[in-house]
Amino acid sequence: MGDALEQTFEGVMKDRLVTLIGGGGFVGRYVAQALLKAGARVRIVQRDPRSAWFLKPLGGLGQTQCDAGNVRKPDSLARPLAGSDAVVNLAGAFGREADAVNALGAENAAKAAAAAGARAFVQISAIGADARAQSDYGRSKGEGEALVRATFPAATILRPSFIFGREDQFVNRFAGLIARAPVVPVLRGAMRMQPVYVADVAAAVVKAVADPEQFGGKTLELGGPEVITFTQFHQRLSDAIGRHPALVELPDFAGAGIATLGFLPGMPITWDQWLMLQTDNVAAEDGLAQLGVAPTLLGAVA
Repeated sequence: MGDALEQTFEGVMKDRLVTLIGGGGFVGRYVAQALLKAGARVRIVQRDPRSAWFLKPLGGLGQTQCDAGNVRKPDSLARPLAGSDAVVNLAGAFGREADAVNALGAENAAKAAAAAGARAFVQISAIGADARAQSDYGRSKGEGEALVRATFPAATILRPSFIFGREDQFVNRFAGLIARAPVVPVLRGAMRMQPVYVADVAAAVVKAVADPEQFGGKTLELGGPEVITFTQFHQRLSDAIGRHPALVELPDFAGAGIATLGFLPGMPITWDQWLMLQTDNVAAEDGLAQLGVAPTLLGAVA
């Protein structure tokens, strides 16, 4: 898929400067690699730019830049976003920083992109983003979407389902439990999800950045090729690892009890994550298809 993407955008992305806010994170590193292969110049903006230096060897000489910036501090974004043809905001947070990063931070990023004269702005949100959501994460993401749309009307908002990949903190957390425990409790086992591969999300970002005339102003939900329950997700991981502990679906009262202790080290889930599991995490539409990205099965890379 990487070679096809590179050929598709040959000449289109050549030498365009795309700034990735939070580009050194899990999803950002894949977006950076996809953009570099497409010929773009990539600027990574992080609170600590040294954390993104590992991306520099992936591009040609001078193709990758790293700079300091923080979405919680709007004054810190003007200089690193200057001259950007496109800006992608990948910054996200759980817990106490949710409002500052997911909502106000998204607005700050969009304002800075508009002030810099960027033609395209891509906001990475999440399925379930809703200003009326029960969870702080979903609510703050929904509020962030509204603020971005008000500030940069032509922004493309991408809402992925649970993202999986080599370095993710979602699959690896549950895989770790399966690898070491004889019995694995499953919370909200009937909850449906549509895991999407991180490289497919990166390809979607490149498509949105390359063609803001077609995708600007749209909100697209990104899901993988199959919808599975949370229990089936655990079963897929068990098959991939080659270890099959007993999977025990816990009743909701027990799951809620565990979640109330989520602030303690080593607990599998926080209360806010428990609230997120109360609704299915399935795309309402096939955003990847609209973007021309072929989805990857969880079992193909897990």
